[in-house]
Amino acid sequence: MERNVTLDFIRGAAILGILLLNIVAFGLPKAAYLNPAWYGDITARDAWTWALLDLFAQVKFLTLFALLFGAGLQMLLKRGKRWIQARLSLLVLLGFLHALLFWEGDILLSYGLVGLICWRMVRDAHGIKQLFNTGVLLYLLGVGMLLLLGLIQGDSTSRAWTPDASAIELEQFWRLGGGTAAMQERLSMLSDSLVALGVQYGWQLAGMMLLGAALMRSGWLQGRFSQRHYRQSGWLLVVLGMLINLPAIAAQWWLHWDYRWCAFLLQAPRELSAPFQTIGYAALAFGYWSWLARLKIVGAIACVGRMALTNYLLQTLICTTLFWRLGLFMQLDRLTLLACVPAIWAINLLFSVFWLRYFRQGPVEWLWRRLTAKAVS
Repeated sequence: MERNVTLDFIRGAAILGILLLNIVAFGLPKAAYLNPAWYGDITARDAWTWALLDLFAQVKFLTLFALLFGAGLQMLLKRGKRWIQARLSLLVLLGFLHALLFWEGDILLSYGLVGLICWRMVRDAHGIKQLFNTGVLLYLLGVGMLLLLGLIQGDSTSRAWTPDASAIELEQFWRLGGGTAAMQERLSMLSDSLVALGVQYGWQLAGMMLLGAALMRSGWLQGRFSQRHYRQSGWLLVVLGMLINLPAIAAQWWLHWDYRWCAFLLQAPRELSAPFQTIGYAALAFGYWSWLARLKIVGAIACVGRMALTNYLLQTLICTTLFWRLGLFMQLDRLTLLACVPAIWAINLLFSVFWLRYFRQGPVEWLWRRLTAKAVS
């Protein structure tokens, strides 16, 4: 089947966009990912960098990737039960190894586990409307669980939100030292992540996968609608998403990133805005594709999308080396960390273009396919 280059481009943009947030998780303590005032104070430079990323990128690219993952499940149905289960089980294994040995911020394990449940829901859905409505319901259930957790949290402050000096020193020790201590810490965080997946985040992830499958089944994610439709709906959805998220960003700033409000309750508007904004981003790609397709950089980003799994793992390899092996951990602020992103993007782009000149798939994609074929043979 001929590849949909527009989808490859959107997937590539999602992989590159995810790094805008992940770079903070690699370069600063884990508390900094959601809390820009993790060290108890904040500079205007840090605050504005956080606010702009929150508005345009935070959660959005992960949500976009989940949408495309669901679209992929719809496309895989023709492969049959054994192929899909083997493929997703191998993804779970890869994600577990990635989280345990390299980086606790892995998304592959979560996507694989939720995918093992969702592909059956995609297969058994009676129609597009049922699939879409179920996705919306599951996503809203996840947001509702987030609000519930905020309401029962009380006024206590988490050490993980504003770590003290000893907690930061411990994190520096195991991140920079690696070895058994690092594996034990990552295993503990992986356990917490799996609990969060079952209690709250997994519902949202499942919802986006079903929405992606519904949009693929309807032809919307295949570019079958008019460019005018994509452009109008794209701008409308992006603006709507920003209008939902912007008051929460202002409120978090005004509340000085208070734990109870900003770790839970004020996360909800961002989560609600993400589907609108990310579907809007995809719509704009389809709407302006006749112009985008002429740009060489767009073709290179599509190559990144074709090798999405390889490039995601390559980003981990680069960032763990840069920040944990070469000693740049906690040496750069948010804005300076962002200045590192284009260089890593350049490696993703150049490697993908070069590799695909000689091979049809990325190296990890090739191995994943071969192992899946062996598992079902």
